[in-house]
Amino acid sequence: MSLFTDVYDVIVVGGGHAGSEASAAAANMGSKTLLVTMSLQNIAQMSCNPAMGGIAKGQIVREIDALGGYSGIVTDETAIQFKMLNKSKGPAMWSPRAQSDRMRFAEKWRNMLEKTDNLDCYQDMIKGLVVEDNKIVGVKTGLGFVIKSKTVIITAGTFLNGLIHIGEKTFGGGRAGESASIGITEDLVKLGFESGRMKTGTPPRVDARSLDFSKMIEQPGDDKPEKFSYSKSTSTLKKQRSCYLTYTSPEVHDLLREGFDRSPMFNGRIKSTGPRYCPSIEDKIDRFFSKDKHQIFVEPEGWDTNEIYVNGFSTSLPEEVQDKALRKVAGFENVKFLRFGYAIEYDFFPPTQLKHTLETKLVENLFFAGQINGTTGYEEAAAQGLMAGLNAALKVQQKAPFILKRHEAYIGVLIDDLITKGTEEPYRMFTSRAEYRTLLRQDNADLRLTPKAFRLGMVSKERLDRVEEKQKKTDLFVAFLRNTSVSHLDVNPVLEHKKSAPINQSMKMFKLAARPQLSFVDVRKFPKVQHFIDNNAIDDEIIEQTEIHVKYAGYIDKEKRNADKLTRLENVSIPESFDYDKVKSLSIEARQKLMKIKPVTISQASRISGVSPSDISVLLVYMGR
Repeated sequence: MSLFTDVYDVIVVGGGHAGSEASAAAANMGSKTLLVTMSLQNIAQMSCNPAMGGIAKGQIVREIDALGGYSGIVTDETAIQFKMLNKSKGPAMWSPRAQSDRMRFAEKWRNMLEKTDNLDCYQDMIKGLVVEDNKIVGVKTGLGFVIKSKTVIITAGTFLNGLIHIGEKTFGGGRAGESASIGITEDLVKLGFESGRMKTGTPPRVDARSLDFSKMIEQPGDDKPEKFSYSKSTSTLKKQRSCYLTYTSPEVHDLLREGFDRSPMFNGRIKSTGPRYCPSIEDKIDRFFSKDKHQIFVEPEGWDTNEIYVNGFSTSLPEEVQDKALRKVAGFENVKFLRFGYAIEYDFFPPTQLKHTLETKLVENLFFAGQINGTTGYEEAAAQGLMAGLNAALKVQQKAPFILKRHEAYIGVLIDDLITKGTEEPYRMFTSRAEYRTLLRQDNADLRLTPKAFRLGMVSKERLDRVEEKQKKTDLFVAFLRNTSVSHLDVNPVLEHKKSAPINQSMKMFKLAARPQLSFVDVRKFPKVQHFIDNNAIDDEIIEQTEIHVKYAGYIDKEKRNADKLTRLENVSIPESFDYDKVKSLSIEARQKLMKIKPVTISQASRISGVSPSDISVLLVYMGR
């Protein structure tokens, strides 16, 4: 049965962060797109913490925005607090984070999607896939409809055969109050896909009116908050809501241990792997038994709600254990629960079954994005959704795919890690995963990616012009500092005040500005600098760019050289039909891994676990390089 007579270019299955970005990207690329979700009221729901960004994740949100995605704009429009993390470290580590109004976040996403041309939305469950000759041609819905499409993107989050655990209770669901999705996994396994199970969890939500914040440590936002989006359509926060910090104690830990025998994590009912870097409170107590306290961040869920997210207390322990233990945390003595914490198990598909475009290797025109690929986090999901949406649209339009390399974006690192190395536990991004993180800073995502987005048609000429002006003025300021000398008589008072060695002759400003003791507040005191800034309309963003380029020039240049070496290997393609059995000098492990992953370049092959440098040398010789 079908009331859907049209053939869509792109169908997106699931309306979470991946599905929302995928739908917007495909539609904005001109593709006739359908978003199918089980609940239109829960589009882009913040199922876990009400926040976007954080270490490495903030860089990803900036990259999504630079590419024309919506996450940065939605975050700015619905933020209640902004912080730039790691400011005490170098700029490669600076990471923006915003606390969000959870209800307004989902509402803003839906409003933006409803205003997006070429995009239809439909509420139903997808029960199966229609595949002909190893090519996806449509989907089957729970109501019995068959909807035809040239491409399909599956972004099912935690809903694929989702199973919720609270103490000794277990029931099906993709999220609290919502049913699981049944049928897609079964169809994919029949088609030959390998599947697995993963686990995540969420903490209790409590009533702010029942807490004593005077016993906690206030965590305000930045004095001068920034924003995520490079678009002029958003602005920085004029007021903010504080979060709070408190701690567990040995007494809390002992009370939690009393429920371990009924914990699904410890009694064998949960067999899947949870996130290493966001463990449950019971997992933290078990693994880090020598620690007598753990941080609890008390986060408001919005401007006008009493709901509080208890960050750091994710748990699937029985309800009475959660209640008894949380009451012993400072400030929570009279706590009232709105929702108890729970764990959820769900199906995922090892991402080594994908190409760099996020299209599956087994079924043509079928794409996966988000937690189905073994990732965790809104930002990682949104990034994959964006890239899948772009590439599905490009596939329909018979254009070259859009692939970001490791030295171009954290998004490139994310996808390359997934498809090359795979993951056996929920994958989250860290700055340490990026070998070129000095190049991939949060402040230059627009310089790196907006020109690419403009060529795709994802951003306006006005946004490109602003990026080009930013680059031009930064280059101009750097050149001014390189080429302008300053007298020792003029700068020594500044140097002595900052306890930096004085000079005895004129010196180029660039060399002085690179000194770690001096900030650009000090540099502006040099003769002619403020005059140059005023005459060339240099704003704070350009000053920050210039300061980073001056102080970290050596690191930036070194990473650029390393990236150039990588590019040379990226340019050595491996044919899809390459027969590794003919290369007798390869190790057995390397041959098996290469045949499974099917890398498209020598560079990708070199990053596969089990493929040694000598194996790469053998391949290069065999290929006549």
